[in-house]
Order: sequence, then C-alpha cells, then structure tokens
Amino acid sequence: MNVNSLGFTQAQQAASAADVSSAANGAKLAKDKKTREAFDAFVGQTFYGQMLKALRSTVDKPAYFHGGRAEEVFQTQLDQMLAENMSKNNAHTFTGAMFEQFKAGLDNLPRQ
Repeated sequence: MNVNSLGFTQAQQAASAADVSSAANGAKLAKDKKTREAFDAFVGQTFYGQMLKALRSTVDKPAYFHGGRAEEVFQTQLDQMLAENMSKNNAHTFTGAMFEQFKAGLDNLPRQ
C-alpha cells in the first residue's frame, strides 16, 4: 500500500466529512433564518397591530368628514398593511432577546 495514496484517501474522507458538516450547518442556518423571519413577522405584526388599534381608539370620529362603515373597513386594512410593513422593517430590532428564548425553548423540546 502506498503511503501517498493512504494520505490522499484520509484527506478525501476528511474533506467529505467537512462538506457534510458544512452542508448540515448551512441547512440549519437556513432553517434558523426562516424561523427568525416568521418569528419577527408574527411578533412585529402583533405588536404594531395592537399599537395602531390603541392609537385609533383614542381618536374620535370627525364631525363632518367621516366615511362611515366603508372608511372603518378600509382603515382596518390600512392598519394591517402598516403593521406588516413596520414589522418587516423594524421588528428585528426588538425581537432579538425574545427569539433567543424561543429558540432555547425549541432546542429543549424532546425529539421524535
């Protein structure tokens, strides 16, 4: 048996093990990224949606320029779109600690 071929085979096995490990890490990072995006969207939309709802409840209807039920329906849709956009742009700034606790809880779940 040639020593050079043995070294090459071991190097090949080490490289393939590293490739498998990096692929597993890449898949885990992609899964973590998707989980983080979904978490940010949920928490952000909940937070901003409740904030906008509370802000709207403090303002009375105008005496002359209120659009009736149609305005209320479209105002709700506008608030939903605003909450989605604010969540997409800003939720990651305040959900970091919450996500880490959420992720730790996921890691402690029993595997099936």
